[in-house]
Amino acid sequence: MTSWRHKLPQYWLTHNTLTWLLWPIEVLYRMAFALRKRLYDMGFFKQHSVHATVIVVGNVVAGGGGKTPLTMALVQRLTQQGHKVGVISRGYGRQSAGLLIVQDHSKAADVGDEPLLIFQKCQVPVVVSSNRVEAAEELLKKFPETTVLVSDDGLQHWALHRDLEICVMDAMGIGNGHMLPAGPLREPWPRHVDLLLHTSQRSLEIGYASTRRLSDKALSSSGRTTSLHDLQSTPIEVVTGIAKPDAFFNMLVECGLHIRTKTALPDHDNFENWTPRHPSLALLCTEKDAVKIWPKHGHALAVPLIFEPETAFWDAFDACFQATHRYH
Repeated sequence: MTSWRHKLPQYWLTHNTLTWLLWPIEVLYRMAFALRKRLYDMGFFKQHSVHATVIVVGNVVAGGGGKTPLTMALVQRLTQQGHKVGVISRGYGRQSAGLLIVQDHSKAADVGDEPLLIFQKCQVPVVVSSNRVEAAEELLKKFPETTVLVSDDGLQHWALHRDLEICVMDAMGIGNGHMLPAGPLREPWPRHVDLLLHTSQRSLEIGYASTRRLSDKALSSSGRTTSLHDLQSTPIEVVTGIAKPDAFFNMLVECGLHIRTKTALPDHDNFENWTPRHPSLALLCTEKDAVKIWPKHGHALAVPLIFEPETAFWDAFDACFQATHRYH
């Protein structure tokens, strides 16, 4: 089952035999989705509002699309503007259940790798729970000065009222246009969103662009930096547990690094059953991976991703936010 789940994305790019084999299941999924949406629209399922401006960053396709980098960019921008910001997340991939507040001593296994990374990088309150309403209410209870909540994922979780919806798309775009499992779509497209941001190669004419590149310095577990230029003279080992590992590998090669061994583990892997093949070589990973790798392999170096939406996106975001923000 797991192997098929990881192989499906390559079939989601085109119409093929598997598309039509899975089409009957897609029809059932589409009907269930439409019914659930209708029940929310008619008020049978309640949508809860909280005393803060809620910004949802999500996507309409399965898999990673660049939600977390954008979430961190939004939090940093709003914080610089003087707003008190908090983040809520499901904490996908964690081994715990229930609601947890991310703290300095939190472990990725308990709160999730992305929430822990957001907390460490942005230094704002972060709460994880599969129930977005519960997470929002708890965060505002514990941190009452918060006036803006950013939800990392949750575009299809309508129980929480949102003031601003931002959809991200990577190079896959909407794939073959089919809904799960015949295609990658979680919901029908097109659908209204306030802003659409392409986090990789543009796949649709509409929406805003962004750039992604690696920092020229890698970080150690102690916070020391190492220039990638200094690593060009020796082979390295690379390991990732992200949705699009080839993108990371390719960017490292573009930086002039020679990869002797590369390992792509499933997205959100806990690295418990992994060990370096070449302990004597420099070991590189992403920042998301590092929060799980460092406790066991402290010599690993994390290479930060520098993510920059175009100026026009920020202008549009500021205008949308100012039009909806009511809390001070």
